[in-house]
Amino acid sequence: MSLLDRLERLCRPVALPHLTLILVLGQVLVWGLSLVEAIDLNQLRLVPLLVLEGEIWRLLTFFFVPPAVHPVFLAFAWYIFYLMGSTLESEWGIPRYNLFLFLGAAATIAASFLAPATAASNAFLAGSVFLAFAWLYPNFELALFLILPVKVKWLAWLTIAIYALQLIFGPPAVQAMVVAASFNVVLFFGREMARELRNRRRQSVRRAEREADAMQPRHRCTTCGRSDLSHPELEFRYCSKCGGTHAYCEDHLRNHEHVVPERAERRR
Repeated sequence: MSLLDRLERLCRPVALPHLTLILVLGQVLVWGLSLVEAIDLNQLRLVPLLVLEGEIWRLLTFFFVPPAVHPVFLAFAWYIFYLMGSTLESEWGIPRYNLFLFLGAAATIAASFLAPATAASNAFLAGSVFLAFAWLYPNFELALFLILPVKVKWLAWLTIAIYALQLIFGPPAVQAMVVAASFNVVLFFGREMARELRNRRRQSVRRAEREADAMQPRHRCTTCGRSDLSHPELEFRYCSKCGGTHAYCEDHLRNHEHVVPERAERRR
């Protein structure tokens, strides 16, 4: 039994069905309450320094802080998160999907304490759901801006590129969040990714060998060295008196010194 299987068994008794829907509806509710100023989003964000001072509710409530984007894009973000999260739940089952989110949440919370005075974002947790979905369904198409169809795998590569730039040039808090966002994805798909890389490397080597073979001539004149690649207009034949292994172009087929086995042996 693998580590993930053991963790999934531990997670099974507390696993929540429709967890993605719960998170989306919670964010919708919080967003609506913030519009009428019934709630202060700053009181919900994960700020480790404040958690250490006793505001432990932030460890949970920051998951319900909606993305800080225009309402049109906000609705699209909720829809995409629900679509991908519910699909993963159907693919894996409730306990395993819960485990994926729990591990991502734990990594996010742990990473946030590396910059205790900075508010941590839940966007990277949603990003890990997106990357998991893209790995399983790379050819799934999204209508970008509701018009342009784009395969998820290209958006995933764009996300990875952004994460790489943030990991290299971003502040420590952002770097920690990127690592946290990658933690559960690597834990769930690391072996598959390594196997895929090995397969692609082997395919690349085989392709290079085939291309190299394709660049080698099939026939080369023993006398003048011309080949079917350098002179495709020529015809080549093999001389039976030369053991059948020596090719000659049409100019030298009947005008060459025969290479008999004994003479070939002496030349070696």
